Amino acid sequence: MSDIQTSTVSEEGFACTSQVGDFDLQIDATDETGPNPNAALVATYASCFLPAFRVGGQKTGFDDLGKVQIDADADLDDGDDLTSISFDVYVESDLSDDEFAEITELAEDICHVHDALRDELQADVTVVGDAF
Repeated sequence: MSDIQTSTVSEEGFACTSQVGDFDLQIDATDETGPNPNAALVATYASCFLPAFRVGGQKTGFDDLGKVQIDADADLDDGDDLTSISFDVYVESDLSDDEFAEITELAEDICHVHDALRDELQADVTVVGDAF
């Protein structure tokens, strides 16, 4: 048996409901009843990267980074395919650029979505400390 099972149904149009474990996930290619698949992918990536960033902090001796926020941006080509993703990571703690670079590198290694994306879609990450 596989590790992850989902079931996705569309009754009509382009809206889908995916059953993921005990949760329903609404995705709509037209953005009418939920986010489109590209937006959902970018949000999922950020939602994976943020806890990976916290683990990276812990592994480098920074157990309490405080509040962390990721503002993600993505670009699409004329066919609505993702061409780039960038993350602005805002961190309450005030660390050095080198410390943030080390945490970011670990987060990239830890984040499963980062690993699943082709290289040219892996996020360009900028970190801002003492952000809150």
